[in-house]
Amino acid sequence: MESLARGGTRWKRFAVVMVPSVAATAAIGVAIAQGALAASFSVSGQQFKVTASELDGDGFVQYGALDKGKNGQHPVAVVGLNSAKITNLCQSVVVPVPVFGDVTMQLKAGGGEDKVLAKKLYIDADDLQTNATFTNVDIGVSVDDTGADGKTPGPAKPGEGGRGAYLPGSFAQQAEHVLFKDVKQRAWATTAGTFQLSGLHMSVSRGKNECY
Repeated sequence: MESLARGGTRWKRFAVVMVPSVAATAAIGVAIAQGALAASFSVSGQQFKVTASELDGDGFVQYGALDKGKNGQHPVAVVGLNSAKITNLCQSVVVPVPVFGDVTMQLKAGGGEDKVLAKKLYIDADDLQTNATFTNVDIGVSVDDTGADGKTPGPAKPGEGGRGAYLPGSFAQQAEHVLFKDVKQRAWATTAGTFQLSGLHMSVSRGKNECY
């Protein structure tokens, strides 16, 4: 069974997938800011943007949660993947610096033959634009029942990646395989087991130079 979804999605349309491809470079940004990848943290008051030409993933799950930060809580769609291959990945975050002005950190990877590889990937986002294909998808399952058979990673533990507790028995969807093309996403946080970023390039520039 396959289903095809096109166009943009908003928070109110919670059943529509929030693409996880975005997550790959987010963890690198956290590592740079904090000195190490943290298993548990509060999200900052800044979102980041990510684009990718393609994400090919196995073991997909999506559900709702709240990310906690110093400036309040943020409703998000959390997406988890057992594994993913990402092509032409770009992440950008704009940091306002007093007196100096805006500074943009941008990361790019996976632009050649070697793709970005990720395992046990979770991303918390509130906006997505993509063309998405789901294979063997189940929509409307309980979040508590996802991941029980090992085909998906299931929900992340509350507190990982700044996440608040999800509502037991709440809406979720899962699929054996997902394919996302022409991805644009805005997110608050991400966590992952491992990342392999081939051809990684980081740049820092003055002003707003986002991925989109």
